[in-house]
Amino acid sequence: MYELIQITEKSYYIQCPARIGVVRCSDSDVCLIDSGSDKDAGRKVRQILDKNGWHLTAIYCTHSHADHIGGCRYLQAQTGCRIYAPGIELDFTRHPVLEPSLLYGGYPFKELRNKFLMAQESDAEELTEASLPDGLEMFPLPGHAFDMTGFRTDDGVVYLADCLSSRETLDKYKIGYLYDVGAYLKTLETVKNMTARMFVPAHAEAAADIASLAQYNIDRTLEVAEKIAETCAGPLCFEAVLKRLFDGYGLVMNAQQYVLVGSTVRSYLSWLKDTGRVTARFEDNLLLWEKAGTGKEADDDL
Repeated sequence: MYELIQITEKSYYIQCPARIGVVRCSDSDVCLIDSGSDKDAGRKVRQILDKNGWHLTAIYCTHSHADHIGGCRYLQAQTGCRIYAPGIELDFTRHPVLEPSLLYGGYPFKELRNKFLMAQESDAEELTEASLPDGLEMFPLPGHAFDMTGFRTDDGVVYLADCLSSRETLDKYKIGYLYDVGAYLKTLETVKNMTARMFVPAHAEAAADIASLAQYNIDRTLEVAEKIAETCAGPLCFEAVLKRLFDGYGLVMNAQQYVLVGSTVRSYLSWLKDTGRVTARFEDNLLLWEKAGTGKEADDDL
């Protein structure tokens, strides 16, 4: 674990739970794409850089989830590097309590204020084209997070962040975290048609051809959407929908899974409602979800 893998003369990645991109900007200077999950990850990254005699100039964050920005603060303190994050992800990188707050929908209780959901804050700046070194381009990958961003090097390596999960991960965990289902499906269609010398997803093996894995992610996303719609065959409140999904998929509820899967299911319900697949109405002070065409019409005000 934490092994440096060379792809081209200038492009590398560090094999770790959320793969970190390493791009050489000169003989001695490098930049990172993401920083790992915490201080320990940052320390292992620094050891790799020191072993190769490289000076870290910048970290380019693909998005603000803790497993991607957790090493930023340590590495910045150790090297003086600059940190860049895109769009709304910048605010979450500067103020990481926003992440568990978003997932929970209010102030997160103690069990949610942990390093897996809330990284240490870091002094980040807005990611723009002007902040990139020569030979590195950025492109949008929305859906998994608000403003997730991918990167392409001029020698044909594409870093895809969290827009793809491995088949093994999808088969094991069933429901992967999503913020915007519609945007995510559009991103996957775009990625499916990309070409590159090598693709490096954060949570799947690097590969020269990513199309089949992108399609598998599309298929599984649509399967989950269909499962949720069918679960709502009779009117159910959100908690009942969530329980039936956990039971049906054989998942085990805990605080972290409640907010990660729960937030994702809410996003699916929003997408299904906006596309006319489910309806929602208030009844007896409950918000009830129901598959379209199976019951009462939804409230006009909803």
